[in-house]
Amino acid sequence: MALTQTQVFQSHHPTNKQGEAMHKRIYEGLSTAVALLDTNFTVLSINPAGEMLFAISANRLIGKEFMHLFQDNMPIMATLEEALARKNSITLRELKILLPGREAITVDMTVCPLTSPEGDTNLLIELVRVDRYLQLSREDDILDRHAATQAMLKGLAHEIKNPLGGLSGAAQLLEKQLPDRSLKEYTYIIVQEADRLRDLVDRMFASSKPLNKDLVNIHKILNHVRKITLAENHNGQLDIKQDYDPSLPELIGDNDQLIQAVLNIVKNAVESLKGTGRIILRTRIERQFTIGSRRHRLVLKAEIEDNGPGIPDELKEQVFYPMVTGRSEGTGLGLSLAQSIINSHDGLIEFKSRPGKTIFTILLPIIKSVS
Repeated sequence: MALTQTQVFQSHHPTNKQGEAMHKRIYEGLSTAVALLDTNFTVLSINPAGEMLFAISANRLIGKEFMHLFQDNMPIMATLEEALARKNSITLRELKILLPGREAITVDMTVCPLTSPEGDTNLLIELVRVDRYLQLSREDDILDRHAATQAMLKGLAHEIKNPLGGLSGAAQLLEKQLPDRSLKEYTYIIVQEADRLRDLVDRMFASSKPLNKDLVNIHKILNHVRKITLAENHNGQLDIKQDYDPSLPELIGDNDQLIQAVLNIVKNAVESLKGTGRIILRTRIERQFTIGSRRHRLVLKAEIEDNGPGIPDELKEQVFYPMVTGRSEGTGLGLSLAQSIINSHDGLIEFKSRPGKTIFTILLPIIKSVS
C-alpha cells in the first residue's frame, strides 16, 4: 500500500511536528527532482520538481512503478538493485534517459538507501538535469574557439591582402607592356583571381564592420528571408512554415547584418534539402537565460529547422569554422559569418542535428535601448 508524503516523513524523520514540517518544506522546495521508492521500486513520494521533470502529478505517480517512467530503464534498474544490495549510495553522471513521448534528457542520478528505525529500507532518488550545464560549457567553448579563430584569421588576412595588391598591380603594369593580345589573357586571369581572393577575405570579416544599431523586429527579418528564399527556389518543392510567438518584443540590433546571418543559415538548410523539403522558422522567448557566461532577463530564441539529411558527425565540431563545408561547391563561410554577426550582438548560434531533423538556434539578448 502506498504511503502518503506525511507518512514518509514520519517514518524517516523525528516525530517532532515542527521538525517534520521543516523537512517537508525543504523536500518540496528543492529545485532538483527527488523521489522515494520502496524495495519494489514503487513510488512512495515525489517532490514538485520531480512532477515537473516527468510532467506527471504526484497523485498519478504515487503507487506506480518507477521504471514505467522510462523507455529504456535497464541502466536505472541495475543501479537501483546495486544500491539496494550494497546499501551504499551510487551516483551516475551524465546519464541519458528517454521519457515516453519526449526527447532524451541528460541527468546526474544519485540513489541513496534509507533505513528507518524500524528497519524498513527505502531508496531516495535524486535526478539533476545537467543538459543546460553541459550546453553552457559547449557555448563557452564555441565562443572561445570562434574568437581564437577570428583573431588568427585577421592576422592571416592582413598577410594575404598585402601581396595580393602587389600581385594585381604588377599584372596590370605587365599587361600594358605586352604586345601580344593573347598573352594579355593571362594577366587578366591573374588580376581576376587576385580580386576574387581579396573579396573572399573581405567576406570572411564582413561582420567586423561597426553595427548600425536600431530597434528591429525579428519576425520581419524572418519573413524577408523567407520571401527571398522562396523567390530563389520557385521551381522546387520547398515548404517554409512559420511558427512565431506574437508576444516577442523588438530588440536592438543591426537589421541588415541580422538578415545576412539568418539568410546564411536558411541557405545552408535549402542546400542540404536540395530544393525539396520543409523548413520551419520558429520564435520563442526565454527568461533568465544564460548565454556563455552572461545571464539575461529576456532572450530571443529563433530556430531554423529542416528535415534534411543532417550534418555529418565528422563536421559537427567544426561547423562554425571558416572554409569548412560538406559540399564541393561551397565556400564554408556562411555559418562562420552568421556566428560572427550574432556574436557581435552578444548572442550565440548553436545547433542539434540528426538525420531528418536539424535545428539551428539563434540566441539574442533582448535589450531595451540602443547603447
